[in-house]
Amino acid sequence: MLLTIDVGNTKIKCAVFEQNTLLDKFIFDQNEALNFFKKIFKKFNTIRFSIASSVGKLEKECLSYVEKHSKLLVITHQFSFPFENLYKTPTTLGIDRMVLASGASLSFPNTNCLIIDAGTCITYDFLNDKGQYFGGAISPGLQLRYKSLHNYTEKLPLLEKETIDFFIGQNTNESIHSGIINGIVHEIEGFISQYFLKYQHLTIILTGGDADFLAKRLKSTIFANSNFLLESLNLLFNYVQTQND
Repeated sequence: MLLTIDVGNTKIKCAVFEQNTLLDKFIFDQNEALNFFKKIFKKFNTIRFSIASSVGKLEKECLSYVEKHSKLLVITHQFSFPFENLYKTPTTLGIDRMVLASGASLSFPNTNCLIIDAGTCITYDFLNDKGQYFGGAISPGLQLRYKSLHNYTEKLPLLEKETIDFFIGQNTNESIHSGIINGIVHEIEGFISQYFLKYQHLTIILTGGDADFLAKRLKSTIFANSNFLLESLNLLFNYVQTQND
């Protein structure tokens, strides 16, 4: 069994895989990490390997616990990735984006891919059909936009995302929801349209914590999978094992 660990900006996500089948998934806060790892290894006591990518911070105590109970592989920029990295500053490229590009390369070989990760930030990453990664874009995610409107104004309230069916807000709360949710939908659709102008054959992957929330609002044909990063970690682990054989 393999434990995949995604340490994000706000949450830690883990999944247990057995022969490429996702058996269970866990999402928790940083301060809950050690207790959750203990629960995971107790429930799945045959986990032999683990692989981790991190854009946030995982306490040393947690790392030590995982290393004690499995052979841990922590992804760094020195890894052998299954794509050619043409980013102008490759060492500044987020590990999470590199994992997603790896997952796209391994899941959809010889295909133009646009990976959209809707989490704390919304990242756009493009990989062409020759397996070359070029880069993309970064913008604020849903919750970041809600918090920004509240934190940087005097009177706008802090709201939580909710399902809406309007674009004309008839009060302050509706206006905020419309501006943020419809704004992100139009942003994503706009990026997709730009890529289609240059690449007629394009696979679009939507992932991240807000993937399911946004997918139903998008007109474009997309492959929506909120677990794509965790699955990409599993694929990358198998790729590395193959390279070392």
